[in-house]
Amino acid sequence: MVRVYFDTQHLYYLPQYLPVAKKLIKAGVNCIFNLYPECGFDRLKKRELENANIPFNYIDSPKNAHLFYQQNQSDWVIFGNRPQFDHLEKSRIKAKLALVQHGIGPKSCYYDVSEFPFDVRFVEGQQRLQRLQSRFSDATFVDTGYAKLDPLFDNSPAPMTLSDLGLDENKPTILYAPTFYPSSIEHFNAQLPNQLRGYNIIVKPHYFSFVKDKYAAQRALFEQWNKSDHVHVTDVEDYNLLPYMQLSDVMLSDASSAIFEYAALNKPVVWCDFYQTRWSYRGLLKFRLKNRLDPDIELFHQLCLRAKSPKEVPAAIRSVLKDPSKLEQQRLQITQDMVGATDGKCGDRICKYIIANS
Repeated sequence: MVRVYFDTQHLYYLPQYLPVAKKLIKAGVNCIFNLYPECGFDRLKKRELENANIPFNYIDSPKNAHLFYQQNQSDWVIFGNRPQFDHLEKSRIKAKLALVQHGIGPKSCYYDVSEFPFDVRFVEGQQRLQRLQSRFSDATFVDTGYAKLDPLFDNSPAPMTLSDLGLDENKPTILYAPTFYPSSIEHFNAQLPNQLRGYNIIVKPHYFSFVKDKYAAQRALFEQWNKSDHVHVTDVEDYNLLPYMQLSDVMLSDASSAIFEYAALNKPVVWCDFYQTRWSYRGLLKFRLKNRLDPDIELFHQLCLRAKSPKEVPAAIRSVLKDPSKLEQQRLQITQDMVGATDGKCGDRICKYIIANS
């Protein structure tokens, strides 16, 4: 029997992995998730995998993963990011190594991760495929689309309603999904709910905003917003963005891959083109921010209505909801280029490749 390990370094890798694992299991493949100690969230990962009837192991540290994969044979190991071990260790592992990248955002790490010699990387869209091939000519890339989004396109129902979140079913709903850094969060203040009083607001922070000490100020602001009756701030355990994408009418975000994901639903996005940066990314050192963000972020000018400051956000929200079809053709084209197929069958394509090359 074909055996596949899923190297699950972080909780938020699960939405990327599960659509693929379910297809492999249905095809008779033995799938095992390898988990790592992570800020007390092992219980949650265990619960999610038990609910999906998927077996799992624990590895004490990502840096020791190469020892596990040397000693425990499989046909494939699937990663959501660059492995923590050196590329020279790869030759000691008999399994083939694949990358299902954990995000499709505009950060340079999306491309840089392919410096590691994976046996194959599953890619989202022809434009990204061509760019990766031009940069890493000896590597193998396969355009399968972004499997994380399969549940949005395979007729899977939303697992919750606005009423379940304590929100008004009759109000339009904003999904604010910022990244942790560089982020727009710190440029807002406690008055944001009052400025958007006529809407439901779902705030879905990045996982790192919850768990890293350096983002305590972000958490304090979330607590203030959550006191408003038309605001729902998700918890760290609500790691999957997809249900909130289904419930909302417009997204508000910044330098997050969530913008590409949401645009794939052909829904409008307001781009917060203002960021809190550390002193080490300012002035003469601002080149560091430019290096962190890939030129792909320029596509946000085509995909979104841009807000250059927090003061512009309410008017931008009103504008896109008044005419949600504006920028539709741009959304459809950029989705084709940067996200790939949206037919709900991306996991199937990855599954077929894995089995055919085992």
